[in-house]
Amino acid sequence: MSEVPITFQPSGRVVYVLPGTLALEAAAQAGLAVQTPCGGRGTCGKCRVRFIGSSPEPVEVDGKTLSPEQLADGWRLACQHTLTEPARLFVPPESVYGTAEQILTGDKHVNIEIDPAVRRQTIRLAPPTMEDPRDDLARLRDAIGKPVDIATPLLRHLPRLLRQNNWTVTVTLADGRIIDIGPGDACPAPLGAAFDIGTTTVVGTLMDLSTGREVAVAARINPQTAFGDDVISRILVTREQPDGLERLHRSITQAISEMLGELAVDAGIATTEICEVTIAGNTTMQLLLAGVWPGPLGEIPFAAGFCDGLTLDAADLSLPIHPRGRVYILPSIGGFLGGDTVAGVLATDLEELAGNSLLIDIGTNGEIVLARDGKLWAASTAAGPAFEGARISMGMRATAGAIEKVILDGEVRINVIGDKPAVGLCGTALIDAAAGLLNAGLIDSTGRMLGDDELPANLPPAIAARVRGAGSAVKFLLTEGDAGRAPVALTQRDIRELQLASGAIRAGVSILLERAGVRADQLDAVFLAGAFGNYIRRENARRIGLLPDVPIERIHFVGNAASMGAKLTLMSASARVEAGAVARSIQRVDLSADLEFQMKFADAMIFPE
Repeated sequence: MSEVPITFQPSGRVVYVLPGTLALEAAAQAGLAVQTPCGGRGTCGKCRVRFIGSSPEPVEVDGKTLSPEQLADGWRLACQHTLTEPARLFVPPESVYGTAEQILTGDKHVNIEIDPAVRRQTIRLAPPTMEDPRDDLARLRDAIGKPVDIATPLLRHLPRLLRQNNWTVTVTLADGRIIDIGPGDACPAPLGAAFDIGTTTVVGTLMDLSTGREVAVAARINPQTAFGDDVISRILVTREQPDGLERLHRSITQAISEMLGELAVDAGIATTEICEVTIAGNTTMQLLLAGVWPGPLGEIPFAAGFCDGLTLDAADLSLPIHPRGRVYILPSIGGFLGGDTVAGVLATDLEELAGNSLLIDIGTNGEIVLARDGKLWAASTAAGPAFEGARISMGMRATAGAIEKVILDGEVRINVIGDKPAVGLCGTALIDAAAGLLNAGLIDSTGRMLGDDELPANLPPAIAARVRGAGSAVKFLLTEGDAGRAPVALTQRDIRELQLASGAIRAGVSILLERAGVRADQLDAVFLAGAFGNYIRRENARRIGLLPDVPIERIHFVGNAASMGAKLTLMSASARVEAGAVARSIQRVDLSADLEFQMKFADAMIFPE
């Protein structure tokens, strides 16, 4: 059965799907986390997309949320329509989790009003008279309407600035402080940047603080990977090397500074026009950013240097933003549960949902949060970097040349990013391939790959021909290779790395479910977060045991929830208050101290039958 190309606008991303694939699932493969708060039942109308050109016949539920005019224009619900031929789909911003527009509209998964800590306004003052000889600062404070502090350099220039500009100035306020005063009534929107500092990747977004509009985005590999690909390795560097903390601190602050420069160039501004930065990361990443020694996290009881939300002067971190700009670091829960977990809860509104919900943020560290009628339990588990391509023999990140999708249906069919020759595979393809090999009987439940001397008799010849070797040297060829390029293969060691990563998350989920007294089949929703999680094929993730065995329609992609939470705290002072409340209310479950974890981890290494 041949795949059909599906093009998504406005991104232009093309994915290849099997005929009969839901439009919702195809969008997820294209990296679009389309909203499905109703669980894909077609009752909320949030997943609307427009078919460009020919469109499928509408079904009954389409008409309940879409107008006749919209139906005539090709609008359909992505959760209700399968794709059987090449198609072009337009996905509007309001249908996608994590867009700036959702901040504006107050979607139920965000529920935050725009109320940034940084504001800019034009002030027109009446000049002093004999009847009203108040000083300049008092007049300015009265015009603003509340007591505010002012930096000494600004105060020194205030009298001249007011009189040279006919008593009209533009004032920038941040948390009750005047951080800038400009001439006249020119009042451009203030800008801020939100960063998600992951163990492996760093993502930064430049935001218009008056509207919530995303202005520019930048991403790169976390340079701290040079010191180790997990947080424990980096903690050890700070414990064993006298200059380890300074080197790790300097590497991440320099990376953020460079990314701020990239964002500014893309937006056509100077970095000094950026007034504030918010940052979410796991506890170790946030400590290293602040220059606080994370050494205590390397030993029981894993106490962090700080957990409350922290506000620093940008100059303290040598960030090239406004000279009086500040950096807000989200509060941590404790141990290895950091601001990124708090950010994920904010982004999904998890504490407000009724019933049982699970948030899984899959990365080098797997953060898991379980909600039962508003009560929260959280745990962090070291999944390792296998999902991001590391420690896999031919693994790579999801870039051009990486196999991102594998289908075994009598043939071996792959999809390669950038439509280029395959040179490796990324995490999603690793999961696909493992699930396919399990279904084909080429991997048993213990994770052992069958060699070419013990293949099932009913194995299709095209699949059997890809098995090479036996024992620990067995491999499965995803590509045949050619004269100038080696084949891309999956090895027994790769499967073991996948079992470790998947088993850690599966065991963590199991522990949280037991603590809350909830069975997996009682989960009303599973939110899958993280840049990697957004591309996972849900049925394959269930097959290897990475995700709980719940109906597919209960599993929702929510994109980069940590980045979204960082944006929310940038755009809303009330979100910062909520972040603190969330961090204090979550019940932290330390898996390293849980006597059952190792037993459950061993059990979770076994693939489901």
